[in-house]
Amino acid sequence: MLLELRIKDFAIIDELALRLDPGFLVITGETGAGKSIIVDAVSLLLGERSDATLVRAGADRAVVEGTFAVPKAIRSALSAILAREGLEGESGEEVLLSREVRANGRSQARINGSLCNLAVYREVGALLVDIHGQSEHLSLLRPAEHLYLLDRYAGLDEARAAVSALTRRLAGVRGEIKGLLTDEAALARRVDMLQYQVDEIRAADPRPEEEEELRQERNRLVNVEKIAELAAEAQLALNGDLADLSGAEDLLGQVAIVLTKLARLDATAQEYADLAETLSVQSAELSRSIRAYRDGLEFDPRRLNEIEERLEVLTRLKRKYGGSLEAVLDYAARAQAELDSITHSEERLAGLRAEEDRLLRQIGDGAARLSQGRQEAAAHLTERIIAELGDLRMERARFEVVFEHQDDPDGCYVGERRLAFDATGVDRLEFYLAANVGEPPRPLAKVASGGETARIMLALKSVLSRADQVPTLIFDEIDQGIGGRLGAVVGHKLWGLSDAHQVLVVTHLAQLAGFGDAHYRVSKLVQGSRTVTRVQRLDDQGRVDELAEMLGAETTSARQSAYDILMLARRAKEGRRLETV
Repeated sequence: MLLELRIKDFAIIDELALRLDPGFLVITGETGAGKSIIVDAVSLLLGERSDATLVRAGADRAVVEGTFAVPKAIRSALSAILAREGLEGESGEEVLLSREVRANGRSQARINGSLCNLAVYREVGALLVDIHGQSEHLSLLRPAEHLYLLDRYAGLDEARAAVSALTRRLAGVRGEIKGLLTDEAALARRVDMLQYQVDEIRAADPRPEEEEELRQERNRLVNVEKIAELAAEAQLALNGDLADLSGAEDLLGQVAIVLTKLARLDATAQEYADLAETLSVQSAELSRSIRAYRDGLEFDPRRLNEIEERLEVLTRLKRKYGGSLEAVLDYAARAQAELDSITHSEERLAGLRAEEDRLLRQIGDGAARLSQGRQEAAAHLTERIIAELGDLRMERARFEVVFEHQDDPDGCYVGERRLAFDATGVDRLEFYLAANVGEPPRPLAKVASGGETARIMLALKSVLSRADQVPTLIFDEIDQGIGGRLGAVVGHKLWGLSDAHQVLVVTHLAQLAGFGDAHYRVSKLVQGSRTVTRVQRLDDQGRVDELAEMLGAETTSARQSAYDILMLARRAKEGRRLETV
């Protein structure tokens, strides 16, 4: 729902901030006051093409911003788009759209304050508002939307989702089949390459930890002289030298003897004597270990060459198959798996063909049930829309939901036929209408214009309002070609749509405007040397005055007629509420 609309320097609007309520909202005013300009601003806000002529004369840019409340019905779909593009706001319950057009013709689109491309921006806008007027946002005229509207009307979303899941599985199976049916020569070359790679890695037989072990061993061999020298120094420090200089081992032994004697005189020193004895034993063990380590040192140039060659083999493998030996081994496993798949392709292909056939039959069964549900719902939908058109003085109009099925030798099995299908099933459908007697039904988008189009859309919206999840509906000049008596009928029906939507209507008909839950008057005036547009929300007295002007007079009788219109609309609305209760 559109909570607030802010417009700055757009056409003849200098600055406008409009807070909007839920329910049925009407906008009235003299011709040229700027009513449709407000709708044009909303169209721009939803992603309509920008034009430098939209910028108010003398300004450097035009800005339109809208704050929308996001109802639960579309919250998950909208959140998925925003999360995908990194455009989440502080709250998932509101979204801020902003459009800026500069005087040089450049424009920017923002969602929740972040720049985004226009395609994503339009995708979000299409979820929030549906405009019936000159814009492209009238979703009911898009044939691609008809199937989804019918499914929501019939409650078939889950059944369609089940068919969609089966088609995704089939796509995976067919993709694998296609891979197995690749050109035989190319497949043979692939086998040779995979076999060579697997053999090369297996011949090398690398271990993940091997490289580090070899580097350590190479380091010892290269530095064996320095290592022996350092070991000798450590041995000397422990054992002393031939000049009878005592080493650490002898000194620790003497300390242990002295502390043992001390402990006999003072028992509290026993722990020192024990520690000294332990250190003396450990120093002797350390001396023996260093001697053995030193005696085992040997410079082996042949082993050094072997290590260098092995490291070169491992480096080459990493360069060809991954940055680490773990990656090399993983590549070998995947190559072997692919090799096995190709080697046993005939058996695998037979299994995949059987799986393909099974899925095609399951898709056919699900699509047939889905199609049956759609056709039953279409019959019910047709009856209701024809009744609505009768209320709107189009008693002889004919509405149809036209289904088409296309044969396909690779399609799913439906009875004795094989039909083309996609994730939505086998049905291709479109809404058709014959607005006048003697005319054949034609696609909805091509059938009418002006007042007829307005009434057709109103009938469709009235019936499909529960299936249509777009929260805000805007009708610009819906009263074109409609008289006062029919205006009351249209007003009542538009007000009925506000049970499930926020409905905003620009109108010249007092009988229609009388049904508004809130009434906004657009006027223009001259300030200084500039024309500006103002919008005022009317109270009850203001509504009477405005409706009287719309009736073409400001006489007492016109004011009484305006008052009567409001009262009749109020009673009609109260009657509808009582029927609902």
